Amino acid sequence: MSSGHASLLEAVKGQPRQVWITAFAAVIAFMGIGLVDPILLSIAEGLDATPAQVTLLFSAYLGVQVVAMLVTGAASARFGAKRTVLTGLSLIVLATALCTVAGSIEQLVGLRAVWGLGNAFFIATALSVIVGAATGGQAGAILLYEAALGVGLSVGPLLGAVLGSISWRGPFLGTAVLMASALVLCVAFLRSDAGERRPPVRLLDPLRALRHGGLLRTSIGSALYTAAFFVVLAWSPFVLEWSAIAVGLVFFGWGLCVAVAGVLLAPRLAARLGERHATVLAVSGYALLMLVMVVPSKPLLVLAIIASGLVSGLLNTLFTGTAMSISPAPRPVASAGYNFCRWLGGALAATLVGHVAEWFGFGQAPYLVAAVLCVAAGGLLAIPDRTPDPHTVPAGAALVGEEF
Repeated sequence: MSSGHASLLEAVKGQPRQVWITAFAAVIAFMGIGLVDPILLSIAEGLDATPAQVTLLFSAYLGVQVVAMLVTGAASARFGAKRTVLTGLSLIVLATALCTVAGSIEQLVGLRAVWGLGNAFFIATALSVIVGAATGGQAGAILLYEAALGVGLSVGPLLGAVLGSISWRGPFLGTAVLMASALVLCVAFLRSDAGERRPPVRLLDPLRALRHGGLLRTSIGSALYTAAFFVVLAWSPFVLEWSAIAVGLVFFGWGLCVAVAGVLLAPRLAARLGERHATVLAVSGYALLMLVMVVPSKPLLVLAIIASGLVSGLLNTLFTGTAMSISPAPRPVASAGYNFCRWLGGALAATLVGHVAEWFGFGQAPYLVAAVLCVAAGGLLAIPDRTPDPHTVPAGAALVGEEF
């Protein structure tokens, strides 16, 4: 996958309507990750919930999505991409619409779980739809998908902040309207794949792929990093204690950094150092940023959050590039096993982060734990492997989008 502005411009030229509709829906789906970030404090106040309860909005979303990712490949192979995409979008529209009338934190957490299920069905299939319909080759289509991911990550917190300044229910209503529009467009314009012959996918194939030592180490290392990633995403609003608009602007800057680094910088770093070596360097840098966040200074925390977006953008691509190149398993199978491990780490972190702060007795404690996890991830990746370290990020690395 080439990098640079020219490649992105080439990727968007002359694409058919089906590609743009799916990419638009993907942007909205990716927005769901950071949408609730600026309104965590408002939700806690509005529903009389503790920080530990509110962070379950992340863990329920991710936990269900993690398990569902093992099923979506088989579902798409059996029922076809269009029906799988429409099922996912319908679940998201239903969940986000009901979130606007939730009367308790338990109801909201349950609906976020349904949202995560819908996201798994949609996101795991959308990339194959874009690649299959795009003109100009797979690499350009995947780059377009990465761009959609970055836009969604950056716009999500901003939309959550703007609508959340009116009411914490506003971002959910806005997402429901946008996703309903995407659903209507997909129903009308996505090409039907009924009757097409598709190779069967067995449910346990992704877990069998993890028998490969290199892939298993990479997947566990990615799970440890992703746990640190969600410490930043799920806990920082409680440390900042700022308004929805202020938190949204911080994470808007963070999301832009994720997008730029993932699309433009990661391939260059991998070409210079090799995928695994670049990943070890980046995850070590993330550990240092976690230590900076331990310092009780809000201006310093804001700078570290935004800088962590650059490192996260690198790691989102580099980790997956390593996973795709280190194992002989087919890329979709290796990606599914890797994604299962990775986002399991995120779900556990989002569940435990509030408790960690209580156990250690100070608000910055989760960042300290996150630093230790990143050091452990770097150690796992530093273990020599018999396969060469390629000095490139293969096109399959952009399957990082499937993780969401």
